[in-house]
Amino acid sequence: MKQFNFTTAVVVGLDDVGYERRFFYEHRADAQSALVDWDGLEHPSGPWIQVQGWWH
Repeated sequence: MKQFNFTTAVVVGLDDVGYERRFFYEHRADAQSALVDWDGLEHPSGPWIQVQGWWH
């Protein structure tokens, strides 16, 4: 997870060069809950408001 000014992101595929994608949540608690429940497939649950990065 990464805290931004107005959102919290679940960051996927983080390495030395960058990241694969980020799912942004308005509230940190929603991001934490989604991360705990997520199996790593498809997209995380909860009210994410934006996704950035590669997506298939």
